[in-house]
Amino acid sequence: MDVKHRISPPDDFPYPCTAAYGRDRFGIWQTVEMGGVGQTFRWIPPGSFRMGSEVGEIGRSNYELQREVTLTFGFWLADTACTQALWTALMGGNPSEFKGAERPVENVSFDAVDGFLKRWNEQNPGFPVRLPREAEWEYACRAGTTTPFSFGETVTTDHVNFDGGYPYLDSDPKGANRNQTVPVKSLPANAWGLYEMHGNVYEWCADWYGAYNPDETVNPVGPAAGSRRVNRGGSCWNLARHCRSAYRFPTPPDYAWRGIRGFRLASGP
Repeated sequence: MDVKHRISPPDDFPYPCTAAYGRDRFGIWQTVEMGGVGQTFRWIPPGSFRMGSEVGEIGRSNYELQREVTLTFGFWLADTACTQALWTALMGGNPSEFKGAERPVENVSFDAVDGFLKRWNEQNPGFPVRLPREAEWEYACRAGTTTPFSFGETVTTDHVNFDGGYPYLDSDPKGANRNQTVPVKSLPANAWGLYEMHGNVYEWCADWYGAYNPDETVNPVGPAAGSRRVNRGGSCWNLARHCRSAYRFPTPPDYAWRGIRGFRLASGP
């Protein structure tokens, strides 16, 4: 989808709580400040895409059934994972293993993130936030692409923070193994201006984990209940194949383990 043809955001944009806003080569954005810390959000328009992976894609699992999905509502998505600075501004502590104000907060469970969302929404009801649905996350990650990664058929550690000792293709050279997170915006953005959708930290999604319903193709929301939530994107400790656009990982909502689970804020219906 060409940026110049992307559907405009709601008529009430920019919102009264917006600290800054504009349009650039990626599209429309606005920045919201909480506790003196800014988070930029990108407008993600409604549209259709192929969710899941093709049969034969390297690293594919049986839980990546490919189907055509339509999202009928646009939404706002943070251009980065939540930083430690933003988490600390609202929550007053920092659970992260790899400390740094501009690094993504990690070592946070789904339940802990839910507490963050509630606190944000209490303090700023004019811009309510939530976690993205799994379909929203993959749609934004792909940014119009159909390849295993938004950057193409393969990636290097110049694009994605993963364990470079395990490249995606057998023909790919080995890369760096940083063995830690990097600050947000350290690596290239995808075509819609979203940074580190692949690698660095897993990102919690709102959905329960389960097999896709092949008949649920318009605004899918996943199972009604479950025991594990969806993580997306892979992490700095993962193989390249675990950072693919379609890759899914299930995790109990009370689980937070060393340095690899963070989240990205969304806003909208």
